[in-house]
Amino acid sequence: VKLVESGGGLVQLGGSLRLSCAASGFTFSSAAMRWYRQTPGKERELVAAISRIGDSTSYATSVKARFTISRDNAKNTVFLQMNSLKPEDTAVYYCCALPMYGPNYWGQGTQVTVSS
Repeated sequence: VKLVESGGGLVQLGGSLRLSCAASGFTFSSAAMRWYRQTPGKERELVAAISRIGDSTSYATSVKARFTISRDNAKNTVFLQMNSLKPEDTAVYYCCALPMYGPNYWGQGTQVTVSS
């Protein structure tokens, strides 16, 4: 099983980034997907979630109306479009797969840094 995040980087205040998470080794369309983020010394925070077929999404209050989660089951990929970025969005972003059975899977994370 592999989850590989990409798309992180350094962006200025108000900028945008699109994170991708490519999945392999399990049935992607049978797993709900989530994006989390973590900063040093803090607990990992749930940012966004999407259902198995993408018909339901949810967001942390802090990112609602700025971030959009989506998925392409044909490409085994989940995305996080991040707009109007703020310095407080700076974190390592992780994707997480929640299969119907068995343990959750995690990617290695991608750093997002927003400069003011």
